[in-house]
Amino acid sequence: MSSATTHTASAQTLGRRLYSDAERVRRDKTKWTLVQGVLAPVQFLVFLVSLVLVIRYLTTGLGYEVATLSIVIKTGTLLLIMVTGAIWEKVVFGQYLFAPAFYWEDVFSFAVIALHLLYIFALYADALGATQLMYVALAAYTAYVINAGQFVWKLRLARLDAEGRK
Repeated sequence: MSSATTHTASAQTLGRRLYSDAERVRRDKTKWTLVQGVLAPVQFLVFLVSLVLVIRYLTTGLGYEVATLSIVIKTGTLLLIMVTGAIWEKVVFGQYLFAPAFYWEDVFSFAVIALHLLYIFALYADALGATQLMYVALAAYTAYVINAGQFVWKLRLARLDAEGRK
């Protein structure tokens, strides 16, 4: 079996190509692809810094304010990438969310958003103590890592699909 055949078979494990030819052209032409490509690593960097600050607080009791600020910033970047991602989906697939190619990633994204917003609500409502808030943030961050993995997997499938088309 040739390498191209193997890549095509791997890329089509979803039952269909990730992008039709027209969708691929729209994806490659829209500025929103670049926006997503910039925001994703920025959000991941914000996540890493915040994760360190949250763990620092949980292990030492120091830095509550900076950890809290970092979680708020992380939530803001998440919401920004979700809105711009919905615009990207509209341009590429013709609908704002739940396009078949990214359906499960979008479903799980809402769980990630819900956990982040639960943190924000609990923070501003003073509904939980500092340690409990940090555990909510860790739950949100765990969901974020899973969701980010879903998107990285899709990027890999798209790359394999593109290689298989050559």
